[in-house]
Parts: sequence; C-alpha cells; structure tokens
Amino acid sequence: MGIGRNDRVGIVLSNGPEMATAFMAVAAGTTSAPLNPAYRGEEFEFYLSDLHAKALIVEQGSTSPAIEVAKKLGVAIVELRVAEGAPAGQFTLHGSTVGAPAHGGMAQPDDVALVLHTSGTTSRPKIVPLSQRNVCASARHIRETLHFSPQDRGLNIMPLFHIHGLIAAMLAPISAGASVFCTPGFDALKFFGWMDEAKPTFYSAVPTMHQAILTRASRNAEVIARNPLRFIRSSSSSIPPQVIAELEATFKAPLVEAYGMTEAAHQMASNPLPPKARKPGSVGLPGGPDVEIMDEAGNILPFGEVGEIVIRGPNVTAGYENN
Repeated sequence: MGIGRNDRVGIVLSNGPEMATAFMAVAAGTTSAPLNPAYRGEEFEFYLSDLHAKALIVEQGSTSPAIEVAKKLGVAIVELRVAEGAPAGQFTLHGSTVGAPAHGGMAQPDDVALVLHTSGTTSRPKIVPLSQRNVCASARHIRETLHFSPQDRGLNIMPLFHIHGLIAAMLAPISAGASVFCTPGFDALKFFGWMDEAKPTFYSAVPTMHQAILTRASRNAEVIARNPLRFIRSSSSSIPPQVIAELEATFKAPLVEAYGMTEAAHQMASNPLPPKARKPGSVGLPGGPDVEIMDEAGNILPFGEVGEIVIRGPNVTAGYENN
C-alpha cells in the first residue's frame, strides 16, 4: 500500500480483537495512531491533520465521520474486512497504494511505534511519540511487576485507543505469552458473563469501572467463585482505599494499584503483588523507570520531602512533538 516505517496510520475501530491485532500489525511496520471512534467530525479533523496521517483504517461499512474528514484531508482510506466465520482478530485490509514508503522493512528500535495525544486539560493537546523501544520497555516493566506467564489470561475492558488498555491490558501479558480476551468495551451488565466465558486470571481497569463492577458483584457470587483471579489491577486515577478493600473481599484477590501516564508509555510505579506489602492510597514502588522527587532548582530531594516527580528510563518518550 506504500506505507512504511514512521508513516502514521490512524485507526478508528471498535474495541475488540480486530482492533487489538490491527494495532499490533500496524505498529510492527509503521506508526499506529488509534483514535476514539466516538469523536465528532471536527475532532477527527484536528487529530488527523495534527498527526499528518498517511492512511486511516476503518471497518467495512463504517459510517464514522472520520471517513469524510480523511477524504477532505487527502488521507488514504483503508477498509478492514472480516470474512464470515473468520477467527477472532483475523481480517484483510483493502485500499489503494499511496506511493512508495520512504523506509521499508520491519520497524527498528528507535522508530515511532505509537502516537497519542495528551488530554489537553491544561493546554492544546500535545503529540506524544512513543518508540518501539519505549513501548516494549513498558510492556516488559509491567510483565515483571505482575509476574505474567503463558498461563495468564486477561479480560480487557479498557479502550484500545488509551495507553492503559494498549500496554497494560494487552501488550504486557502478550509479551509473556499470555492471552487476552478482547471485549467490545466496558459494560457492567456483561462483565460477569465475559468473566465466565473467558475465565481470566486478571483484569485491569480504572476506579469508576471497578465501582460499577462491585454494584453487580453480589448477584454474581457463583461466577466469581468458579473463576478465581490471581490479581486485579487499577490505574489511571486514584482508587479509594474502601473500594480496594471491597474488591479484595469480593474477589478474594489482591488489588494492585499502579501509576502511569502516556509520556511514560503507561507505568511509572506500582504496588507489588503479595507477599510484598501493598499500601492503599499509594502509587507504590518504582515500576521500571527511575523515579525521584526534585525541587524547583533541579535538586533531587531526600526521602519524605515534597517536590516534583521526575522519571527516567527506556519507557519514557524523548519529548513532545513540535513542543
């Protein structure tokens, strides 16, 4: 198709196995730019133009406003098609060739694997380029923190256009040879049905999802009993200690709270698994990168002082793009 290393490919797909495999396939040889399918037309126009996307992947029959925006911007449209009866995650891509790629072959360690935008809560959203090295290092850090093995199976309920879902819920377990059950997205009404079907050893979510799951847990006690979890993970925002206690009592499994951000390809710190101590209300211990506290003059502060959190490691982006 004329798309190669460091060419940016927007992906607008629903959560599920096709989105998961499309992300990994694209990132293996180009730069993956997953976007929220719920964006409005003007949002797609901002993100696709800001990314300088060369192509856009959409599912067959999609009516997403991203398609008209891509046509307006001259971005090639690639259609993802799933044959009837095909295994989960198997598809073909259909689109016209858009010229010769500047760089062919499989991706190299310093090529950009993934680009995401910051939330834009304090300023204009900034592009965060994450290299193959960054993404693989973060997956390795999470794998080591959580002791993933081929016997694990994740139940993914996180969106796959977000760093939490892409790295912690998908790439980290897959890097250990584990499997991931990809749902269409979080639905508290369907969670326990998926749990019974997938028989996972863990799931990772944000606190609001955990709280929604707890509201339906008592009526699904038998499902919980026959599908024991090795652990539950929480990240992306602080989880109240009382919710931790209720989750652990309900599922008879430890809750591991972690601290992450897009610029670090997700995980920076994490509470450990038992028998090591976990501390409710704490982000835990450094979870891969070096983590320190610094004052306004750039001095590293001793234990117990208040300052700015600074990190360094192979998972950390080289910097914002054009900023």
